[in-house]
Amino acid sequence: MRLILISVALMVSYGSEATGGDLTLRIQYDGELPVPEAIQVDKDAEFCGQHPLIDESLLVNPQDRGIKNVVVYLDTGRGGSEVAKVPPLNRTHTLTNKHCRFDPHIVLMQAGDTLQITNSDSVGHNANISWFRNPASGLLIPRNGVRRMKLDLPEPAAVPVECNIHPWMRAYVLVLEHRYVGVSDEHGKLVIRDLPEQELIFRLFVESATRPLGTVKVNGEPQNWSRNRFHYNIREGENALGTVTLTADHFGRR
Repeated sequence: MRLILISVALMVSYGSEATGGDLTLRIQYDGELPVPEAIQVDKDAEFCGQHPLIDESLLVNPQDRGIKNVVVYLDTGRGGSEVAKVPPLNRTHTLTNKHCRFDPHIVLMQAGDTLQITNSDSVGHNANISWFRNPASGLLIPRNGVRRMKLDLPEPAAVPVECNIHPWMRAYVLVLEHRYVGVSDEHGKLVIRDLPEQELIFRLFVESATRPLGTVKVNGEPQNWSRNRFHYNIREGENALGTVTLTADHFGRR
């Protein structure tokens, strides 16, 4: 009897370790490589002009054509996926004013988390954020200043953060009701971890796209991603979607 009980206990322990599936993909650019434009610094030029500032809205790696800062997230909005609630972890995420730019360019949060905005520059900045659901904020952030805001409600889309003092400065904050989200790195790669094992609907946020994506290529084959959404059946372990190709036309380029 003792041996049987031990065997059952081991089986239960092993089963409880399953954490769902991870979705991996890579996003690349097809077309003439875009070169980021240099920012014309016309405010606080003595300080901001010391730093090589560029337009970060479309960053394509010239070696492998990976697109940076594309966000893919589980869509639980209208017509999206239904999944179990994900308890908040009440984390703090820092958005820094550094060298007259926001760092990081994309902040991913869950409702209940706190956004902390800091300023390591020798000039003042502000952070103007027009939330859809959370209270709007226009925060002045002096040198070495810190401002915090708790975001209790999920947002329906990525929300821009802008500095009215230095109009070239922009970042985005996406506040979701869950943590199933990833942002592409400098090679266009991203991963979303611990997804529930079921068919799910995902949505993309592509900052500089000039229209809904519609037709994209996945591993060279055309697919229709209407409303920037796609379906994927998640299994336990790694789920490799492959390479997603966006064309110059998606960005209003030739």
